[in-house]
Amino acid sequence: MQLNIKNIIAVGSGKGGVGKSTAATNLALALHQQGQKVGLLDADIYGPSIPIMLGLRGQKPASNEEGIIEPLEAHGLKAMSIGFITEEDQAVIWRGPMIHKMLHEFLSRVNWGELDTLIVDLPPGTGDAQLSLSQLIPLTGAVVVTTPQEVAIADVRRAVQMFKKVNVPLLGVIENMNGDTFGMGGGEKAAGEWQMPFLGAVPLDGVVCKQGDCGVPILISHPKSPVSLAFLKISQNLQSVLQSKTDAQISIQKS
Repeated sequence: MQLNIKNIIAVGSGKGGVGKSTAATNLALALHQQGQKVGLLDADIYGPSIPIMLGLRGQKPASNEEGIIEPLEAHGLKAMSIGFITEEDQAVIWRGPMIHKMLHEFLSRVNWGELDTLIVDLPPGTGDAQLSLSQLIPLTGAVVVTTPQEVAIADVRRAVQMFKKVNVPLLGVIENMNGDTFGMGGGEKAAGEWQMPFLGAVPLDGVVCKQGDCGVPILISHPKSPVSLAFLKISQNLQSVLQSKTDAQISIQKS
């Protein structure tokens, strides 16, 4: 199956606990609310959380006689996750080749249709899933998520270096959980250090976790909240970055 997707954007981080999946989900929803056709691929083989966040827990995708899988849909997004095809309490114990094969299936045998953007929620770290994606498809680029803390930024720095080594363009940094508890400004400072766009900061709000657990993301449940407005602004900034890259490519082709 040939992919008919304009932009494929990976969302990654160097460590767990920074709200990467929450950021990926709400970024996808923000793009959809601004008129885009959007898909969300949960590439976190070991700890899939997208089924819970989208309220699709326990649901299974259908497939036709040719083995083409229909993605599930929620809140206007098309979604696919290993969590849809394994039992919730089942541990996935796979080596690199198995992960590569599964991601290939998710990209080649899922009927994504025509999309403006496919957001790919990567597992934390710099392992097999990230390398497989860089080999399987031409990623438009990657967005990295961090909290303001230095310990988180140190780990994200490794993710940034990994994306550079596999020639994945870096589209920007999101600073999540910005506020008194975790501090603020660390993500923006790191973006400057890494010479990447700073896409924006998302304030810390306990409602985000509550809404993720009940399957109705905050962008749906509280569309005017500071968190939701932050994600909408981040999505606009991301689109501006993508447009500037497109304009630069056109300029090079004309020169």
